[in-house]
Amino acid sequence: MTDSLKTDRLDISRIPRPYDVALGAEARALVPGVPSEMGELVAGAAGSSPYLKGLIEQEAGWIAAALEAPQSALASVFADCRALEKDQLKPGLRQAKRRVALLTALCDLSGGWSLEQVTGALTDFGALCADVAIKAEIAALIRRKKLPGLGEADVETAGGLAILAMGKMGAHELNYSSDIDLICLFDETRFDPDVFFEARQGMVRATRNMCATLSDRTADGYVFRTDLRLRPDPAVTPVCLAMEAAERYYESLGRTWERAAYIKARACAGDLAAGEAFLKTLRPFVWRRHLDFAAIQDAHDMRLRIRENKGTGGPITVPGHDMKLGRGGIREIEFFTQTRQLIAGGRDESLRLRGTVEGLAALAGKDWIPGDVADSLSGHYRAHREVEHRIQMVHDAQTHRMPNTAEGIARVACLMDRDPADLQSEIRKRLVEVHDMTEGFFAPDAAPAAEAVVPDDLDEAVIGRWPTYPALRSPRGAQIFERLKPELLSRLGRTAKPAEALLALDGFLAGLPAGVQLFSLFEANPQLLDLLVDIVGTSQALASFLSRNSGVFDAVIGGTFFEDWPGQASLKAELDGILNLETDYETKLDAARRWCKEWHFRIGVHHLRGLICAAEAGRQYADLAEVVVAALLPQVMDQFAIKHGPAPGKGPIVIAMGSLGAGQINAQSDLDVIVVYDPQDVEMSDGRKPLATRPYYARLTQALITALSAPMSQGRLYEVDMRLRPSGNQGPVATSWSGFTQYQQDEAWVWEHLALTRARVVAGDPELMQAFETFRQSVLGQNRSRRAILAEVSDMRDRLAASKAPAGLWDAKTGAGRMMDVELLSQAGALLAGASTRDVASGLQQAVACGWLDAADALFLQDSYSLYWSVQTSARLLSSAALDESALGEGAALFLIRSTGYDRLDALSEALEQAYQRCDAIIAQALEEGQDDAGTDADADPE
Repeated sequence: MTDSLKTDRLDISRIPRPYDVALGAEARALVPGVPSEMGELVAGAAGSSPYLKGLIEQEAGWIAAALEAPQSALASVFADCRALEKDQLKPGLRQAKRRVALLTALCDLSGGWSLEQVTGALTDFGALCADVAIKAEIAALIRRKKLPGLGEADVETAGGLAILAMGKMGAHELNYSSDIDLICLFDETRFDPDVFFEARQGMVRATRNMCATLSDRTADGYVFRTDLRLRPDPAVTPVCLAMEAAERYYESLGRTWERAAYIKARACAGDLAAGEAFLKTLRPFVWRRHLDFAAIQDAHDMRLRIRENKGTGGPITVPGHDMKLGRGGIREIEFFTQTRQLIAGGRDESLRLRGTVEGLAALAGKDWIPGDVADSLSGHYRAHREVEHRIQMVHDAQTHRMPNTAEGIARVACLMDRDPADLQSEIRKRLVEVHDMTEGFFAPDAAPAAEAVVPDDLDEAVIGRWPTYPALRSPRGAQIFERLKPELLSRLGRTAKPAEALLALDGFLAGLPAGVQLFSLFEANPQLLDLLVDIVGTSQALASFLSRNSGVFDAVIGGTFFEDWPGQASLKAELDGILNLETDYETKLDAARRWCKEWHFRIGVHHLRGLICAAEAGRQYADLAEVVVAALLPQVMDQFAIKHGPAPGKGPIVIAMGSLGAGQINAQSDLDVIVVYDPQDVEMSDGRKPLATRPYYARLTQALITALSAPMSQGRLYEVDMRLRPSGNQGPVATSWSGFTQYQQDEAWVWEHLALTRARVVAGDPELMQAFETFRQSVLGQNRSRRAILAEVSDMRDRLAASKAPAGLWDAKTGAGRMMDVELLSQAGALLAGASTRDVASGLQQAVACGWLDAADALFLQDSYSLYWSVQTSARLLSSAALDESALGEGAALFLIRSTGYDRLDALSEALEQAYQRCDAIIAQALEEGQDDAGTDADADPE
């Protein structure tokens, strides 16, 4: 024996017992040369399985050598199949099937091969047979000129015909007597439109002939029964469809069971590349963007229909029990796994696994199911599959039912070397455990909905109009909501002001366009009801946002929602990964919107619940905006380059101005940005439609603004404000580097240098980013006339006051002594000191350092600004409009005072009034005295 064969040895760890000793001895005598242990293996298999005895009789001369090196023998069978001529396919593949079935069975019964090796060998053989058969048919059609435009070279890809393996074959879990579930599709783009119908006829003929090659019973038996009924609408469609037609079907009519079926789908034969490309187009159909808890009810309904149609819904008794479809059987585990995958796989690609055991492990790894449940179900699944295989080995019958007779059960037990009574006891125990673990998950409405008791403080008239809302008009949405209503009303009744919370919830429900998915989510995760009541009872803005974007609730149960902020680097890597999964530009933009909304929502909830303060919320909102701009800029550039070529020169940089530049924005902030580019003397782009450099960057900038602000199916990301660019609205939307530097040095107004104190590059070419920061520091470091600067600042302050009045006490941003006023003074301090720091506190400290501002006054301004920021950030989370104290609800008022550190709303309002007045006085005095002092300050006023 060669060294290679020695490593391919069959390790026997168990031997079946012969039910009929005499028949076992007959089979043993057919393979006299094998070692005694292998002889016992042959005798035990043949003595309990008439089917295996028949195979041994037919392949006795081959099996003895094959058992010496089973992997090599299997590979040799596969190679022989590949070499078959078309006229030898039927007998050749049938002989191969006998050999594969016999070898696999003996390796399985001996314990030498694992379940995965057994099912893998059977599955790979099924794929090989389909591939050989379809390519032989396509080759024959090409030779007869029945597939216009195709030649001999197209045989290797089956002329664009792809065979998808479904079900157990798709998951590499084929059993001994399985049908092979296939979907046959062809790539219609391989053919000219005027020959499409002729090509389709050819593809249909090839598919039918392939099925006949595999499934016809001849004197040599059959290879595989083929089942093509999983294709779209099989009652009316041909056995082979154009891919485009199939895609249209799934997009418009596809059902949950078809989505579940495609979890296991893979291209197994024919044009593998075309098949995988088709499966990629179906990802949005199979893997929904949101957490799809509504799939639970669909799967439950499907299980009930199967039980009714197949008669498998009776009690668990082992004789005659269907190990696949019966209670506690294989299908229960598969449905449990696949439904969980459907729920979460749209958000987490790591859950998109075909195998059942692998799927259970992945779900446990991501905390979608407990680890002990995954381990138990995996063990039961393996045991069920082993029993199923033994049942089918006996007579090669397409059955999953345990025998009804004592003899039948004894034969199965002998193949497993088990006592029949012990085996039945173990099987029943496993079936019961599977049923108990899965039934509760699938039967959310098994018990009737409890009657909803309306607490005394709630207005029944408000509750009575709920059935008229869009989200509750569908029978299914209404049914799920009725089950939720008792708990929901109970939680409303426990709030500080139930009537107020009810009206807020009413507004939320009225704005929901649909309810099935969201209500299913709440039913599966009742803890979310507390969060919903908290949000709708506190923040009108968040509640309104939720009613339009209820899918963001998905993020709450994703496992990391309440963890610490991950930071820009982690966020950028996550968003880049999401964008790189998509190929379509608009899909990328929608994916960015969906991702951003979830993180935006997370920040708001953390702030609302006191997990972070207003200052931290501001930093997180700014981090998020910066990451989005940095991730989308290259996507916009790549898309723009398709038509107009790569960006000339070094490319653009995006400079954040205002609050974003200072690294702190609120929930509803616009993004103040400018775009600068360095063409490096390149005059034109190099593309299909080249553009001169200036219009290139102008249009590229407009594309970036559109990517950020255009309303799409997932809404918009941010409003973008570019008025801080050189020359404001009169200037180009993108400025060249030379133009920008020249303007800042020679033409910029004082207010533009003030704005430069907060400028920060957030995306673009690294060298140009560094050049900008060096230039910025040099401009800010120049000596300036204090008198001239403060005179301009004073004039700016007057103009701002004249142009925009504050919208009441709670408008902490606009008006004398408020946020913009303090920011203006801070920027002036940074400019006078020649400092490159950006935040308000640092600017005030610089004003003290250069001798302009009193330290105590600077501290009061800084503390007041922190209070203003807390009020403004909280207010923008509560409402998009100016706060009206008289209309401020209990929850909103509590949040506002908690966020600002006060005990009562009147104490907060009094503190604001006093801060406004004193800050106004400090700023006015600082500007007046600063101009007077500047007259004797030679260093500050070199003129």
